[in-house]
Amino acid sequence: MDLLRRKHLRSIRKKSLKSDLQLRFLHRLARSLNNGYSLLRALETIKWDPSLEETADQVIIMLRNGDPIDHAFQKVGFHSTICSYLFLSRSNGDLPSNLANCMDMYEKRIGYVKKFEQIIRYPLILLIIFTLLVFFLNRSILPTFIDLFQSSPQASSSIEFSLYIIEFMSNLISIAILILVGLLLFWRRKKHSIPIEKRIRIYQAIPFYKYYLKMQTSFLFATHLSSLLSTGMSIKDIFTILSQQQKLPIISFYAKNIVLELSKGSQIIQVLTPLPLLEKQLIIIFQKNTDAYSLEKDLSIYAQLLTEEIHRKIMKMFTYIQPVFYVILAIFIIFIYLTLMWPMFQLIDTI
Repeated sequence: MDLLRRKHLRSIRKKSLKSDLQLRFLHRLARSLNNGYSLLRALETIKWDPSLEETADQVIIMLRNGDPIDHAFQKVGFHSTICSYLFLSRSNGDLPSNLANCMDMYEKRIGYVKKFEQIIRYPLILLIIFTLLVFFLNRSILPTFIDLFQSSPQASSSIEFSLYIIEFMSNLISIAILILVGLLLFWRRKKHSIPIEKRIRIYQAIPFYKYYLKMQTSFLFATHLSSLLSTGMSIKDIFTILSQQQKLPIISFYAKNIVLELSKGSQIIQVLTPLPLLEKQLIIIFQKNTDAYSLEKDLSIYAQLLTEEIHRKIMKMFTYIQPVFYVILAIFIIFIYLTLMWPMFQLIDTI
C-alpha cells in the first residue's frame, strides 16, 4: 500500500492544477479554517467537492507523511507564489491570514489573464486571416499580375518589386513569430538552469516588463516582510527565512545578499539601495522607521498601494493593446494596397 502511494505521489508531481481549481481549493480551505476546523479536517471537507477530491487527498497523504504544507501544495501543482505565502505560515503560524493574502493576489492574477485573453482574441484572429491573405496574395494574385502586365515593362518591373516587398514582409513576420515562440519555449525550459544574477539582468533588458517586475518584487518583498515582522523576529532572522524559500528566486537571492551584508556590519539602507528590482519608496520606508511596529504597518500599507498601482497600470496597458495592434495592421494593409495599385497607375499612364 505504501509503495502504491509513493508511485502515486511521484506521478502527480508532473501534473499542473488549473488556475480556477487552485483558487476554488484555497477558498474552500480558508472557509473551513475560519470556521474552526483543523488543517487536516479542513482538507477532508474539500474532498466533498468531486473536482477537488483527488487534490485534497494527495495533500492529506503528503502532510501525514511529514511534508510541509508549501511542499505539498507545490507537488500537486499550485502556483509558486501561492506556495511562497504558505511557506510564510510555517514561520508566523498565521495560515488563515496568509491564505487570504494569496487568494486576493491570485484572484487578481486570474482576472488579468482572462482579461488579456479576451483582448488578444480578436487581434489574433485578424492576424491569422491577414497572414492567410498575404500568403494567397503572394502565391496567386501577384504572379497573375506579372503575366497581365508583361506588355508594359515598367509596370511589370513594379509588380516584380511589389512581389519582392510583400514576400519579404511575410517572411519577416513569419520569422519574427517563430523566433518569439522559440525564445519563449527555450526560456520556459531553461530559465531554471540560468543563474539568478543573469536572469535579473535579462529581465532588466526587457522593455515594460522590467517596470512590472520591479513593482511585483517590491510588493512581495513588502508583504512578506510585514507578515514576518508581526511575529517579533529581528530583521536579520526574517531575511534568513526568506533566503531559505525557493518559490520566489529573486526574493531569495536578495535575502541571501542582505543577510551576508548585515553579517559584515552593513546598514539595511546601504544593502537595499543597490538592488535594482526594488522601488525607491520601499527603501525610504526603511530609512524613516526605526521600530518594528511602525515598519510593519508602513510596509503593509505600501503593499496595498502597490497592489492598486499594479492593477491600474495593467488595466491601462490593456486599453492600448487592441488600438496599437489595429493601427499596425491597418498600416500593413494600406502598404499592400498601395504596392498593388502603383503598377496599375503606371500602366494607366502609358495608355
